Amino acid sequence: MTNELRISKAAVRNAAWVSRARDYWTLTKPEVNLLVVFSTLAGFLLAWQGPMRWALLIHTIVGTFLVASGTATLNQWMERDADARMRRTAQRPLPAGRLAARAGLLFGLLLAVTGGAELALGSNLLASFLALLTLASYLLAYTPLKRKTTLSTFVGAFPGAMPPLIGWAAARGNLTAEAWVLYAVLFFWQFPHFLGIAWLYREDYERAKLRMLPAGDRGARMMAWQVVAASLALLVVSLVPAAVGRLGAFYIAGAALAGLGFFYFAARTALERSKAAARRLVLASVAYLPLVLGLMVATKRWV
Repeated sequence: MTNELRISKAAVRNAAWVSRARDYWTLTKPEVNLLVVFSTLAGFLLAWQGPMRWALLIHTIVGTFLVASGTATLNQWMERDADARMRRTAQRPLPAGRLAARAGLLFGLLLAVTGGAELALGSNLLASFLALLTLASYLLAYTPLKRKTTLSTFVGAFPGAMPPLIGWAAARGNLTAEAWVLYAVLFFWQFPHFLGIAWLYREDYERAKLRMLPAGDRGARMMAWQVVAASLALLVVSLVPAAVGRLGAFYIAGAALAGLGFFYFAARTALERSKAAARRLVLASVAYLPLVLGLMVATKRWV
């Protein structure tokens, strides 16, 4: 009986440890960081010249992932009260009380500092600076503005477009015109992506008093014209790398088809203004970005 009791207690402790580890992992928003890491990797590979330095690439990816994870954790720490009022986020570790707020704050700071140091020592100071600038502008500008103005989406697009610049800076040590074209692709991509999410969960955001869209018809009109205008701008900008970089006809055809497909979902969302259309737009945006960045890498002339 004593052995069974010991085994039972050990099983409970192990289950509690696994649950806590899962909660900390959830704080990092790994599903979002997958796109961040992919965008950083694309920037690095597009910038790289000569034989690959795998250690540099690994330091860049790991450091960026840690800073992005720290940013996500600190964002949830800052918005834990708002998250508690939204159905979509109420069961996150901090608003649900499974982790203490202080634990979330310390974990986020640890991740951010470690990631910044990893980039500074393993990549270069410019990459580290860009990553930490992304963190600071996201947390100190975008996050508090969500409570004050619908312009927060515009402000948040600036730090949100940084990942390929971090990868480029790590590979080259500087930023060229090609790097800023990559930045522009991510900048315009964010508007259909995040406005689709804002429309999909607009009642939740209103409940939490986060001003992602104006209320009523004005919000619908704003969402409609912005997703259409941004997806058109994205289509044009996505073709620029073929002119300023080393990409060929195959990329132009693929990027044009992907951009037209994305524009179709944006236009449908603008016309229908329904949750179903917004959900399709968000899914299309998640597919579009790795597709276009992957085409850039695949069709780059490596010599």
